[in-house]
Amino acid sequence: MILDKYILKNHLIPFIYASLSLMGIFLLQFLMKFADRLVGKGLGFWIITKLIVYNLAWMVVLVIPMATLIATLMAYGNMSQNDEITIIKSSGVSLYRMMAAPLLASVVLTYLLFLFNNDVLPDANHKAKVLMQDISRQKPTLSLTPGVFSQEITNFSILARGVNPKTNMLSDLTIYNYSNPNKIDIVTAHKGKLFFSKDQTKLIMDLKDGEIHQSDIADKNLYRKLLFKKHRIIMSAEQFSFQQSGPGVPRGDRELSISAMSYIIDSLKQIKQNSINSLNKQVEKYFFISPSFNKYAVSNKGKKGAVFAKAIEKVTIAKNVILSNYNRMAFLQDRINGYWVEIYKKYALPFAIIVFVIIGVPIGVKVKKGGFGVAASISLFFFLIYWAFLIGGEKLGNRNMLSPFLGMWAANILLTFIGIILIIKTVKETNIIQLTKLSKFIPQKLKFLSPGTNENIR
Repeated sequence: MILDKYILKNHLIPFIYASLSLMGIFLLQFLMKFADRLVGKGLGFWIITKLIVYNLAWMVVLVIPMATLIATLMAYGNMSQNDEITIIKSSGVSLYRMMAAPLLASVVLTYLLFLFNNDVLPDANHKAKVLMQDISRQKPTLSLTPGVFSQEITNFSILARGVNPKTNMLSDLTIYNYSNPNKIDIVTAHKGKLFFSKDQTKLIMDLKDGEIHQSDIADKNLYRKLLFKKHRIIMSAEQFSFQQSGPGVPRGDRELSISAMSYIIDSLKQIKQNSINSLNKQVEKYFFISPSFNKYAVSNKGKKGAVFAKAIEKVTIAKNVILSNYNRMAFLQDRINGYWVEIYKKYALPFAIIVFVIIGVPIGVKVKKGGFGVAASISLFFFLIYWAFLIGGEKLGNRNMLSPFLGMWAANILLTFIGIILIIKTVKETNIIQLTKLSKFIPQKLKFLSPGTNENIR
């Protein structure tokens, strides 16, 4: 029990450090990718915070397995570097026993991540998608260019010959108001300030030292001129204000739980079966000579061309019916495979925690380096393998070129197999890679450059 606590304690700090570091990297990548969609939208701090929090969900699912591998490599690398592994072995404790606590902890962490992946992640993905769509629909905040008329506000045309973007102060203003089509309303001002109301629904312009010129289109003799020291114009800013969508937005496959996707799969299978039954009926209808066609052929014995034309017409109709049903069934099968891929992914990603513990223990013991840089470098190699298999398997599974199960679980199966071999060789203290077996592939001219070819990497 004391040994288990000590080993787990060696994992804890590296795990937290690796998790925070990786989360920071993912978050920075997210902000760099979507910065251009967020800047200039006039979004509040709370909206930006919500968007980041929603996207943290998928980052957690990716980071936890990666942090587990780094923590395992650092923990066992430090223990091996300090000869603690050798001391523990000399006391009669095998490597299998030393792996018990981390494996048990990984099982618990796997279960918790699966619950998170199935219950929390779909809702977070859905809310993040809807929020990003709402942000994308929002127009940029009103921007005025000196000396250029702006018509971004409905029924208003604004010309400012001087603009200070830091203070929102404007100078030498000319404003045309088209809200009343029967009147001509022109406002000029020496200075003005532009700002949004607190609820972001109104755009307010405070003007100083100006004139208002009004005339009536119907009565050209009517003209009015008003001088003002202060004047306020209130304009609608609905096109600039942020509005969030309500509930009811359709969900994609990454926004559904396993139970919801299973229900959809059952429905799609039923629709596919109905299509198959319909196709069978069409085949029976068009590929077996019907009595009506026999009567048509007998009545047109002397008109072979008409009979052939009728037969070709039936074959063409049959071909179109078959192709239509085949394309429909292929589409339904692709949809079914897509949902199965997402279901298996929800199990495969959390299980990667156990896989990375299995593969991280023997490598950490053999490397004998517990630094974060070494652990991150080794982990990167396995991460690339894992994500390459995962992404490739997802593409092949969606296209029905590979079983969705194999597509999502191939990386786990391969790395588990490699990890078990490494553990057995580490326990038996045999050489993991023998360079002497590889020396025959090295050209004779280059062998003098590799004096260590007779040594083994353990």
